[in-house]
Amino acid sequence: MSSPSRSSRGSGGPGTDHHETPDERADRRWTELLQELRVAQTGVQILFGLLLAVVFQPRFAELSDTDRAIYVVTVMLGSATAAALIGPVSYHRLLAGRRLKPQMVTMAARLTLVGLVLLFCTMCSALLLILRVALHDALVPWLVGAMALWFLTCWFVLPVWLLARSSSARLPGRPGPPRERRR
Repeated sequence: MSSPSRSSRGSGGPGTDHHETPDERADRRWTELLQELRVAQTGVQILFGLLLAVVFQPRFAELSDTDRAIYVVTVMLGSATAAALIGPVSYHRLLAGRRLKPQMVTMAARLTLVGLVLLFCTMCSALLLILRVALHDALVPWLVGAMALWFLTCWFVLPVWLLARSSSARLPGRPGPPRERRR
């Protein structure tokens, strides 16, 4: 009896019926993580580059002490975000070929999640600074708060909701989602 071909193994997560070896699973998870990082890294690099340029603008000297403090916090958050989201590249370069891919993927995924939380903080801080300079009014905290809720909803609440919904569908006595037919 031969094992299923790679194409019939699928790419589901925990709790699904797939027949991947630990190495195949690590390879798949690493590829998926790299795709996710490409999106996040591009945005972070653009945002960080723009933040670095702000200090060299003539109007920077006109910022209040509070706005300068927000700027410094934003730049530091942007730096930490870039470090966290670029970190998995370093993991791969230093650990490739040492038979540590499953552990490397787990650590890189955790670092990516930290990077996303830092990106959330960076975005909120940058919005706070920009809107304070642009509007100078009491509406700013409300606008930043509303956007923070939107980011949280898009990045964290909806995925957690889907996970909870998916998990509750698999409780004993309740039918789970339909399984993919094998050929």
